[in-house]
Amino acid sequence: MGDPLADFSYHLMQWHMPPSDSGVGSLLEHDLAPLGIPSLSAYVERYVERTGLDPRPHLPVYLAYNFFRLAAILQGIVGRARDGTATSEKAAAMAPLVRPLAVKAWDFAREAGAR
Repeated sequence: MGDPLADFSYHLMQWHMPPSDSGVGSLLEHDLAPLGIPSLSAYVERYVERTGLDPRPHLPVYLAYNFFRLAAILQGIVGRARDGTATSEKAAAMAPLVRPLAVKAWDFAREAGAR
């Protein structure tokens, strides 16, 4: 239904996600091989083999989009925590992630050609 590269790059965020104590998953700082998780490059290569699509030239744009999107979503959650309308008691714990996600998004945007 949606853009397959938007979905695929959303999944790839885990290889780039800043580690945190907020419960948001990250593969950084983990030894992936013993966990049975391939490296990012191996995972992307498997995607290419199975789909015949090569997302690599487009990944910086899609990753920038998804990281900005997630930063905005978390900012909204943090705002609801501030206003007392959040449905989760863990909502305020998302605050420290907003800036690192936005920075990561901007890194990908620059890689894609943004100035």
